[in-house]
Amino acid sequence: MTPRIGRMRRTACRSPRNWHVAGGGFEQCYNAQAVVAGGSLLVIAVDVAQTPNDSQQLAPMLGKIACLPDALGRAETLLADSGYFSAANVEACTAAGIAPLIARGRQAHYPPLAERCAAAPLPPENPTPVEAMSYRLKTADGKKLYALRKKMPEPVFGIIKSALGFRQFLLRGFENVRGEWSLVTMAWNMKRMFVLGGAT
Repeated sequence: MTPRIGRMRRTACRSPRNWHVAGGGFEQCYNAQAVVAGGSLLVIAVDVAQTPNDSQQLAPMLGKIACLPDALGRAETLLADSGYFSAANVEACTAAGIAPLIARGRQAHYPPLAERCAAAPLPPENPTPVEAMSYRLKTADGKKLYALRKKMPEPVFGIIKSALGFRQFLLRGFENVRGEWSLVTMAWNMKRMFVLGGAT
């Protein structure tokens, strides 16, 4: 199992937070989180927050992963975008026995060929957890693994929005919204298990 942390923001009726958005203006939003298991694309943990900052959401999601039954397997690697990066989050992953691969900044969609084919630098001596992760992201294996993030949580959120038609919360109140997000992700899991079971 290789959980990926993903996030999605939804316009929500009477949300307690007004968030400034790029291009000007504000949106009333909740911050919906989901952990997607590699391979199956099943959502294995969810939550909703009232803060726009994703970096504060990683540790609580690690706690949810840790509570999963051992029969489901153990997480080995966590892939997340730059919104989740902080030294504390990298250390939290390491302490949980999960290898983090969290982007430290925005990445270009089409990096130059020389950059893509460049050899990894020499590994640092006695690295901190952040330095060790940064080095791993520069290796060929690390780049290949991190690229899977585009095929793991992103399609799940896209299908929930487009195919399932879930583009905004319909309920009011924080606990109601959390329940609604759980139902939406359960609907996704049922749809996904139908496909994994060999249905056409």
